[in-house]
Amino acid sequence: MTTKAKKGVETIVGEIGNLSVVELSELVKALQDKFGVSAAAPVQVIAQGGAEAGQAKEEEKTEFDVTMTSCGDKKIQVLKVLRELSGLGLKEAKDMIDNLPKAIKEGATKEEAQNMRSKLEEVGATIELK
Repeated sequence: MTTKAKKGVETIVGEIGNLSVVELSELVKALQDKFGVSAAAPVQVIAQGGAEAGQAKEEEKTEFDVTMTSCGDKKIQVLKVLRELSGLGLKEAKDMIDNLPKAIKEGATKEEAQNMRSKLEEVGATIELK
């Protein structure tokens, strides 16, 4: 882009920046009529970009629910580790294991959830992080 064209664009952008909302609305309508275009496409692109940003936020979760789906063959070892991690009594931990799948902890930090998962999987349990 030439220097003259750059200055022209900067001037137009500066002028648009000084317009009121009503004037901007009129400008958009005039441009649509003049050039036969619609402002709907850029809005749609922005909406898609926002959806992608929302997905990225979901991927960067900070709180997880730790759910045990199976205790495997080593039920007693899983029971011991579960009691150690959750602070549950023997009866409560046994009831939890007998009624799988069951949430062990809700709202755990990523580090805490991964720690629980690794310790329980080490003794044969199957764990899901949600």
